[in-house]
Amino acid sequence: MMLVSRSVLLLGLFPLFAFGQVYWKNPMRFAGCPKPNAPDYNIKSSWASLPDMEDPADQVPKGLKNKQEIARADVFFIHPTSYLGKPTDSFSWNADVANAAINKETDGGSIQYQASIFNESYRIFAPRYRQAHFYAFLTPYAADRKAALDLAYEDVRSAFLYYLQHYHSGRPILIAAHSQGTIHAHRLLREFIENKPLQELLVGAYLPGMPVSRDSFTLLMPCKDSTESGCWVSWRTWRYGTSPNPVDAVCHNPISWTLDTVPVSRKWHRGAVLWDFKRVRKRICDAQVNQNILWIHRPKFAASRLVKNPNYHVGDYNLFYMDVRTNATLRLNSYLQKRSNYGRSSGDQK
Repeated sequence: MMLVSRSVLLLGLFPLFAFGQVYWKNPMRFAGCPKPNAPDYNIKSSWASLPDMEDPADQVPKGLKNKQEIARADVFFIHPTSYLGKPTDSFSWNADVANAAINKETDGGSIQYQASIFNESYRIFAPRYRQAHFYAFLTPYAADRKAALDLAYEDVRSAFLYYLQHYHSGRPILIAAHSQGTIHAHRLLREFIENKPLQELLVGAYLPGMPVSRDSFTLLMPCKDSTESGCWVSWRTWRYGTSPNPVDAVCHNPISWTLDTVPVSRKWHRGAVLWDFKRVRKRICDAQVNQNILWIHRPKFAASRLVKNPNYHVGDYNLFYMDVRTNATLRLNSYLQKRSNYGRSSGDQK
């Protein structure tokens, strides 16, 4: 997970992290650090978003509507890292889900600016979890990194099981995540969905912010276009012309939803939502897949040239807010149509 400069926060790409504190280094090894108590998902405060709870995922910019009450499917959303600074408690490797300051960062960042994308066609379920501190991605100790992420996944897994037992009721499911959340979503898809009965209910998966290789799954394949369902998409956004260290990863273009390297003009960009969250800004981004990352030229908004860091990681979703929102609905419609056609075909055979 790459760092993004404080200028991004100030200029409004995505007010998610307190970037002034991201370089805090944990002096303790994981084994010697206290672990916070596991969340109880029977308690609503253990969730950042639920359909019957008023929360930031209900919000929409001007001209859009929150339609969760009539949604035909569910999204299980796994938020990215919002635990970055020096701890105010003894839990330095994994966040306490009762920590109000961390929850405020999560809710005012990824829940509002990312999870809300899906409220047009999906009921939103977003658990709080004992997320790994940002330092887990910087530590030289691989065992500590794994232990912190394993503890975080333990909660994501528990939340998903609770969702299945208490909320699901056989509805179609979309899995969406970002950054650290994508790491956990990958494990969730492999454990509960791929080659399991739930795979028949999978609308798709949005896995941006972390490299996801083509062979990450055995049966779940990268989506080929904008309408395919039961597949997954992933991208990592960088300024045009940059070349980060190469890794094996699939990259989709979130405007065209293809894997090719054809540049897509700003005129096809459906719209970003920036810091004020008041309106959709259309046609401010172009996009082109270059090897395994997404290139964009500087987004066309005031003072964007002051953003020096070429990594637009925190804007992976909200730079393409309407593109993802529209596509998530399109994939659901495609899934429902496919299921309807299958049902008619099965009836004909009888």
